[in-house]
Amino acid sequence: MAITNQHVADHAFLRGMYSDTYFPDHVVDKGKEIMIRLCERIEAERPTGVASLYTLTQAATEEFNLLEAEFEAVGSEIETVAREVIAEDFWFVASAYGFQDADVETLIATRDW
Repeated sequence: MAITNQHVADHAFLRGMYSDTYFPDHVVDKGKEIMIRLCERIEAERPTGVASLYTLTQAATEEFNLLEAEFEAVGSEIETVAREVIAEDFWFVASAYGFQDADVETLIATRDW
């Protein structure tokens, strides 16, 4: 499914991680895929309120939790810079889909990183 929200489709997800060699691109690519799948789910399921959005974002956060092992396997980790970049992109997604009142900490409340 292609993302129909042009603002989201044009967004460079996880840009701050791609620009830092500490984060291998092939693993960051998997994080970008998580963000794209989240957007596709939002467009398909059309959450009616912030609570419904939190369900979707927290499921995507769980995927990032699993991705942590892949970062560690290549000598990297989801650390301070990565946490901020990921959190900012979750908030970008929420905002782009009309949920400007979403709390970023609740968006990623299920994180282990």
